[in-house]
Amino acid sequence: MAASKALSLTAEAVRAVIPRRSGRPLIRWETTSSIPEAGEGQIRLTDSCVQRLLEITEGSEFLRLQVEGGGCSGFQYKFSLDTVINPDDRVFEQGGARVVVDSDSLAFVKGAQVDFSQELIRSSFQVLNNPQAQQGCSCGSSFSIKV
Repeated sequence: MAASKALSLTAEAVRAVIPRRSGRPLIRWETTSSIPEAGEGQIRLTDSCVQRLLEITEGSEFLRLQVEGGGCSGFQYKFSLDTVINPDDRVFEQGGARVVVDSDSLAFVKGAQVDFSQELIRSSFQVLNNPQAQQGCSCGSSFSIKV
Protein backbone atom coordinates (compact mmCIF):
# COMPACT_ATOMS: atom_id res chain seq x y z
CA MET A 1 0.00 0.00 0.00
CA ALA A 2 1.21 3.49 -0.78
CA ALA A 3 2.05 5.76 2.15
CA SER A 4 -0.16 8.77 2.67
CA LYS A 5 1.55 12.10 3.33
CA ALA A 6 -1.61 13.85 4.51
CA LEU A 7 -2.75 12.28 7.75
CA SER A 8 -5.93 14.28 8.16
CA LEU A 9 -7.81 16.60 5.88
CA THR A 10 -10.89 18.66 6.32
CA ALA A 11 -13.96 17.24 4.62
CA GLU A 12 -13.82 20.07 2.08
CA ALA A 13 -10.19 19.27 1.33
CA VAL A 14 -11.04 15.59 0.91
CA ARG A 15 -13.70 16.50 -1.64
CA ALA A 16 -11.24 18.81 -3.44
CA VAL A 17 -8.37 16.32 -3.71
CA ILE A 18 -10.19 13.02 -4.24
CA PRO A 19 -10.86 12.43 -7.94
CA ARG A 20 -14.30 11.18 -8.81
CA ARG A 21 -14.45 7.75 -10.36
CA SER A 22 -17.52 7.02 -12.38
CA GLY A 23 -18.73 4.51 -14.89
CA ARG A 24 -17.63 1.49 -12.87
CA PRO A 25 -20.44 -0.70 -11.56
CA LEU A 26 -20.89 -1.48 -7.90
CA ILE A 27 -19.89 -5.12 -7.52
CA ARG A 28 -21.14 -6.06 -4.08
CA TRP A 29 -23.38 -4.38 -1.57
CA GLU A 30 -23.54 -5.44 2.07
CA THR A 31 -25.07 -3.34 4.79
CA THR A 32 -25.38 -3.56 8.48
CA SER A 33 -28.62 -2.71 10.20
CA SER A 34 -29.46 0.98 10.41
CA ILE A 35 -28.15 0.96 13.98
CA PRO A 36 -25.21 -1.47 14.04
CA GLU A 37 -24.70 -3.49 17.18
CA ALA A 38 -21.33 -3.31 18.86
CA GLY A 39 -19.95 -6.51 17.33
CA GLU A 40 -16.37 -7.53 16.79
CA GLY A 41 -16.65 -7.34 12.99
CA GLN A 42 -18.68 -4.14 12.95
CA ILE A 43 -17.63 -0.56 12.38
CA ARG A 44 -19.88 1.87 14.23
CA LEU A 45 -20.52 5.44 13.10
CA THR A 46 -21.07 8.30 15.51
CA ASP A 47 -23.92 10.75 14.94
CA SER A 48 -21.42 13.47 13.98
CA CYS A 49 -19.85 11.14 11.39
CA VAL A 50 -23.25 10.31 9.88
CA GLN A 51 -24.26 13.98 9.79
CA ARG A 52 -21.01 15.11 8.12
CA LEU A 53 -21.07 12.30 5.56
CA LEU A 54 -24.63 13.21 4.58
CA GLU A 55 -23.45 16.81 4.08
CA ILE A 56 -20.41 16.04 1.90
CA THR A 57 -21.33 12.96 -0.13
CA GLU A 58 -23.33 13.04 -3.33
CA GLY A 59 -25.12 10.18 -5.06
CA SER A 60 -23.19 6.94 -4.74
CA GLU A 61 -20.24 8.44 -2.81
CA PHE A 62 -19.12 6.98 0.50
CA LEU A 63 -16.23 7.28 2.93
CA ARG A 64 -13.49 4.68 2.46
CA LEU A 65 -11.41 3.75 5.51
CA GLN A 66 -8.08 2.04 4.88
CA VAL A 67 -5.21 1.04 7.13
CA GLU A 68 -1.69 1.49 5.77
CA GLY A 69 1.76 0.87 7.15
CA GLY A 70 3.39 4.06 8.40
CA GLY A 71 2.81 6.84 10.87
CA CYS A 72 4.64 7.23 14.15
CA SER A 73 3.12 4.07 15.68
CA GLY A 74 3.42 1.61 12.76
CA PHE A 75 0.00 1.79 11.09
CA GLN A 76 -2.09 4.76 10.01
CA TYR A 77 -5.70 5.41 9.09
CA LYS A 78 -6.47 6.78 5.63
CA PHE A 79 -9.84 8.30 4.72
CA SER A 80 -11.03 9.12 1.21
CA LEU A 81 -14.26 9.62 -0.71
CA ASP A 82 -14.97 6.88 -3.23
CA THR A 83 -17.75 5.51 -5.46
CA VAL A 84 -16.48 2.01 -6.32
CA ILE A 85 -17.11 -0.98 -4.09
CA ASN A 86 -14.61 -3.80 -4.65
CA PRO A 87 -15.30 -7.52 -4.15
CA ASP A 88 -13.38 -7.65 -0.84
CA ASP A 89 -15.07 -4.54 0.63
CA ARG A 90 -17.45 -4.50 3.55
CA VAL A 91 -20.06 -1.73 3.67
CA PHE A 92 -21.29 -0.28 6.95
CA GLU A 93 -24.34 1.93 6.68
CA GLN A 94 -26.06 3.99 9.32
CA GLY A 95 -28.72 6.65 8.77
CA GLY A 96 -27.99 6.75 5.02
CA ALA A 97 -24.25 7.36 5.47
CA ARG A 98 -21.83 4.67 4.30
CA VAL A 99 -18.31 3.73 5.32
CA VAL A 100 -16.50 1.06 3.30
CA VAL A 101 -13.54 -0.96 4.57
CA ASP A 102 -11.55 -3.55 2.59
CA SER A 103 -11.08 -6.96 4.20
CA ASP A 104 -7.37 -6.44 4.92
CA SER A 105 -8.02 -3.13 6.70
CA LEU A 106 -11.06 -4.52 8.53
CA ALA A 107 -8.81 -6.90 10.45
CA PHE A 108 -7.10 -3.83 11.98
CA VAL A 109 -10.26 -1.82 12.81
CA LYS A 110 -13.03 -4.32 13.54
CA GLY A 111 -15.07 -3.21 16.52
CA ALA A 112 -13.92 0.43 16.20
CA GLN A 113 -15.95 3.60 15.85
CA VAL A 114 -15.64 6.26 13.12
CA ASP A 115 -16.20 9.84 14.25
CA PHE A 116 -16.08 13.30 12.73
CA SER A 117 -14.32 15.79 14.97
CA GLN A 118 -14.42 19.54 14.48
CA GLU A 119 -11.91 21.62 16.44
CA LEU A 120 -10.53 25.13 16.13
CA ILE A 121 -7.40 23.96 14.31
CA ARG A 122 -8.83 21.11 12.20
CA SER A 123 -11.80 19.02 11.20
CA SER A 124 -11.32 15.36 10.42
CA PHE A 125 -12.70 11.87 10.40
CA GLN A 126 -11.11 9.74 13.12
CA VAL A 127 -11.12 6.16 14.34
CA LEU A 128 -12.04 5.92 18.02
CA ASN A 129 -12.07 3.05 20.50
CA ASN A 130 -10.22 0.63 18.22
CA PRO A 131 -10.05 -2.68 20.12
CA GLN A 132 -7.31 -3.89 17.73
CA ALA A 133 -4.96 -1.02 18.70
CA GLN A 134 -2.52 -1.42 21.54
CA GLN A 135 -1.53 2.24 21.58
CA GLY A 136 -1.75 5.26 19.32
CA CYS A 137 -0.05 8.55 18.69
CA SER A 138 -1.30 11.71 20.37
CA CYS A 139 -3.01 13.03 17.22
CA GLY A 140 -4.94 9.77 16.70
CA SER A 141 -3.74 9.22 13.12
CA SER A 142 -1.58 6.18 13.75
CA PHE A 143 -1.55 3.16 16.03
CA SER A 144 0.21 -0.07 16.86
CA ILE A 145 -1.66 -3.36 16.91
CA LYS A 146 -2.14 -5.85 19.73
CA VAL A 147 0.00 -8.91 19.20
